[in-house]
Amino acid sequence: MNAATDTNVRMITGPEATNMALDEALAADPHVLVFGEDVADGQGGGIVHGTKGLSAKYGDLRVRSTPISEQAILGAAVGAAVAGMRPVAEIMLMNFLTVGMDQLVNHAAKIRFMSGGQTGVPLTIRTMSGAGGGFGGQHSDMLEAWLAHVPGLKVVVPSDPTEWKGLLTACIFDDNPCVFIESTMMVMSGMKTPAPEPGYSIPLGKANVARVGTDVSVIGYGRPIADVHSLAERLGREGISVEVIDLRTIAPLDMKTVLASVAKTKRAVIVHEAVRSFGVGAEIAAHINEDLFGQLAAPVRRVASKNTPVPYSSTLEKAFMWSEANLESAVRSTLTGK
Repeated sequence: MNAATDTNVRMITGPEATNMALDEALAADPHVLVFGEDVADGQGGGIVHGTKGLSAKYGDLRVRSTPISEQAILGAAVGAAVAGMRPVAEIMLMNFLTVGMDQLVNHAAKIRFMSGGQTGVPLTIRTMSGAGGGFGGQHSDMLEAWLAHVPGLKVVVPSDPTEWKGLLTACIFDDNPCVFIESTMMVMSGMKTPAPEPGYSIPLGKANVARVGTDVSVIGYGRPIADVHSLAERLGREGISVEVIDLRTIAPLDMKTVLASVAKTKRAVIVHEAVRSFGVGAEIAAHINEDLFGQLAAPVRRVASKNTPVPYSSTLEKAFMWSEANLESAVRSTLTGK
């Protein structure tokens, strides 16, 4: 019996996945700390209640709200990590990471290398973003390509709440700085998937072959993966076999799994919700062309959002965003050459 028909299977949302991962980590390791704006119960347990109940359970010294200062949050997190703790710092929205980029890029990412490997930075930064909710250009950007361009940072984007829990757990217990990017729209939609067993963790740097296929490889991560599965199911009824690769982590990037898939199908479509220019899709396409040139049956296609700031107007925002229709058109073009 699967989760869709088994009424005994507990289903969780993204914030519940966060809570589960943090609760387990706080219980398992006294070095784990959680802090950020409004994360303590006195301030509501986070804006989407991902930390609800944790300060009451573990105390305000281990789960504490901070002032509204991203520089202070990230600076304190780096210091705590260097001192031997495992901080999980929340930056409420991804655009606000730009305020603390010095602490993230010049300190968190580089300390291990500048100390000759002697000083680890076991730091996790949770943040949230994504277009579609009408929050405007300063609250909706997906900036994962910026972060992946910085050696020393691990960048993780889950595609559903089950993955969310497993990947966040892996980040917390990794000895390197990890940026964990949560989907605003996944939260707003109330998306639910089965709760994993306690202790569930997913290794970082290993993509998931989420659906096996033979005709075309669709490669993505995060929120678009749900639409990829929907499209693959629909095209399957036409006899088109789509292989779905969920990257899970952007850095490190698991090109071994991607290349094995594309070598089999001879066709690749890459999808992400960030803007197209200079995006993760471009990096993957370059790898595919470098390693599989001459084996491809069609050019690599990229599906992404338009190269503009995220509009506030709902009509313009919809036009800005990638869509399942764009994705379907790209998949069909690899098969027909049109």
